[in-house]
Amino acid sequence: MKRTLSLLTVGLLVSGLVTAPAGASSVVTDPLASSQATAAEIATFWLGDGGAHLMSATPYNVRTAVDKVLPISGIPADTKPGTIPPTPPSTSDPAKAKAPGTSGKVFFVGADGQPHWCTGTAVQSQYRNLVATAAHCVYDTQRSYATLDKWVFVPGYSGGTTPWGLYVGKQVSGHYDFTTYDDYDRDYAFVNVYGGVVSSASGGLTNFGRLVDNVGGQGLAWSQPLGSSVDVFGYPAGPHPDGTRPYTGETIESSRGDTSAVRVPSLKAEELMAVDSRFTGEGALGSSWLLRYDKASRMGYLNGITISVADTDGSLRYDTSFSPYFDGELAGVYSAAGAVWTGSVLPA
Repeated sequence: MKRTLSLLTVGLLVSGLVTAPAGASSVVTDPLASSQATAAEIATFWLGDGGAHLMSATPYNVRTAVDKVLPISGIPADTKPGTIPPTPPSTSDPAKAKAPGTSGKVFFVGADGQPHWCTGTAVQSQYRNLVATAAHCVYDTQRSYATLDKWVFVPGYSGGTTPWGLYVGKQVSGHYDFTTYDDYDRDYAFVNVYGGVVSSASGGLTNFGRLVDNVGGQGLAWSQPLGSSVDVFGYPAGPHPDGTRPYTGETIESSRGDTSAVRVPSLKAEELMAVDSRFTGEGALGSSWLLRYDKASRMGYLNGITISVADTDGSLRYDTSFSPYFDGELAGVYSAAGAVWTGSVLPA
């Protein structure tokens, strides 16, 4: 179900002369919290009672693992390779962190009415308000692709804390083929978030500034050659098939591997990227794959997002993670999302 962009669109997109490509008909958008009042209610839900809902949330376990994985020779790019550079934070020192402050948990209420979480990543954009994650961590595949309720992002989440604030999602941009055809080759989404909030001394909310100002924003790379090494950052928490649980999901974990191309029939995915990774599936959905990651700055180029994992050698331990291939279609979704302004939760 791959689509291609016209040569004119490709040239304009890579050169940065247009905000949204002509192929923007592939982009779908949906509201998450369309008003400041709704956003404040959502933030209070998560931050109230000492963050009780944050701490009681469980890792999302929808389509976290697959069985049949078929290697393929490669994935043809639909555009020339392109990149958008990362942006360091302006209000904090990344050198003091052990992992990218851009990585965090996305929290939401699922179809079961319970709080859950995936992983998300702050990405550079015009209004410094963009979070990337798996589309099925925003769109509810159990409820005809309605959006998941009370969606928020907490960068740097660790043990119930919100070190750089909580950011309520205002709007999601995804790909038409995912929400219409259940095509996991397009299982990616970009969420525009309001400015951050924290709990005030009185128990209310206080504005905390823009996301990328606070934690920085990873760059973006698309139509890149396979075989490159990527660093994967996420919050794995579920068990391996043998029942062992090496991760708690309370802190950011990392792995590193080279990318290859595969087909996964159970996901209707014909052209996915794979990377060697020991991450378990639950909690790791939405993990960032960073190309050319620099440990000193904690910055790189987002080039993949974990959508599922597999045990490919029969050892009863997950060894491989999967991502959509980042091509010109993804760059088009990003471009459309990057042009959306959000503002703050509380009036200035």
